[in-house]
Amino acid sequence: MKTRLFLLTLAALSGASHLANAADRLTVSVTHSLDLARPSETITVPWSEVNKALPGALLQHLAVKDAAGHLLPYQVTNIAPESKDPLGKGVAYGDLIFQHDFAAGEKGATFTVEKIDALAPVFPSKAFARYVPERLDDFGWENDKIAHRTYGPALAAPAEPGSGKEVLVTSGLDVWLKRVNYLIVDRWYNKGHDHYHKDEGEGMDMYNVGKSRGCGGTGIWDGKTLFVGGNYKSWKVIANGPIRAIFELSYDAWDAAGVKVSEVKRFTVDAGHNLDQIDSTFTFAGPKELTVAVGLNKAPTDKGQEPIITVARTNTDPSLTQWITQNRNGELGTAVIIPSATENSFTEDTLNQLILAKVSSGQPLRYYAGAGWSKSGDFASAHDWQVYVAAAAARAKSPVKVTLSIAP
Repeated sequence: MKTRLFLLTLAALSGASHLANAADRLTVSVTHSLDLARPSETITVPWSEVNKALPGALLQHLAVKDAAGHLLPYQVTNIAPESKDPLGKGVAYGDLIFQHDFAAGEKGATFTVEKIDALAPVFPSKAFARYVPERLDDFGWENDKIAHRTYGPALAAPAEPGSGKEVLVTSGLDVWLKRVNYLIVDRWYNKGHDHYHKDEGEGMDMYNVGKSRGCGGTGIWDGKTLFVGGNYKSWKVIANGPIRAIFELSYDAWDAAGVKVSEVKRFTVDAGHNLDQIDSTFTFAGPKELTVAVGLNKAPTDKGQEPIITVARTNTDPSLTQWITQNRNGELGTAVIIPSATENSFTEDTLNQLILAKVSSGQPLRYYAGAGWSKSGDFASAHDWQVYVAAAAARAKSPVKVTLSIAP
């Protein structure tokens, strides 16, 4: 589960008040308060702090090591591409990102960041997102656990008579289920549309979206009716692996019971997680607040599956989960977590199970959404899935803390 990291300033640390001084190593100490395991915990250090501690450090001449001295894969983002670095000193990057598997009961770990003369290795990518113009403006994303897609304006456009073009107007989110831990989005699109609806060893697209919210789509709820937008209008990729992918999808304004509402979704997709972090910002005029609903499709399977769907609603760390038993192609779970939702913020409409939260115009709503599959080997039962989602909610509520120090 992605967590918001809190970086303590070095000036507050004993013996580390002069970060601007050159050092051989930057020490990163990470702590948390939970007893549970935190696999694939993503640790983020602002590059501005790395640059202060290690002046002139460059992303391709860097080593990140754990306490045992093992070299760790890392990523350096460029969150603000308008930033410039005319002197080539590495000052324009965004964040340094790496991961650690915290075992149950392990509440702290220490890492070092060093400048090196040699080129750092190219680490295998475990998170990826891209626009897919070759398939009617799809946008696809994935990590080593699960994949998704959603739909652009080309799919919503009317079909010319006799063209046979598919037409679908929806802002719902699709799921592609994986049996492998490598990236498959490009491979599956290259295989052709019909092939990825069949499990040929890597997984398959068997999730149904239609007009529903799919797995984590949004809408505005007025107490009786869900008002939803259409296909995304524009996209922007901000970071693209190897550990984290970040992208935004923007939606044209739609009418929600007389209020015009537009939306921008920012997705943060981290390696090792079945749930993505989504920050949705709604813009509207008039009401002080609106109620946003995040949904899971009530009918998420292919025809003929005769599914048995177990729905669980949790008020503590509010979450909505489904476990779907099918007569073929294994079993799957879907989930939405909204940390800011209040108790008993659950409802439904004809198409969706829904979880609700209040939003103000221009203020992002953070939630988590995703899926898991029995054939991945990670989840054998509804209990396994619900335990995973509960742990993800606890991690979101209790982020790790990062402190920095310098060593000669």
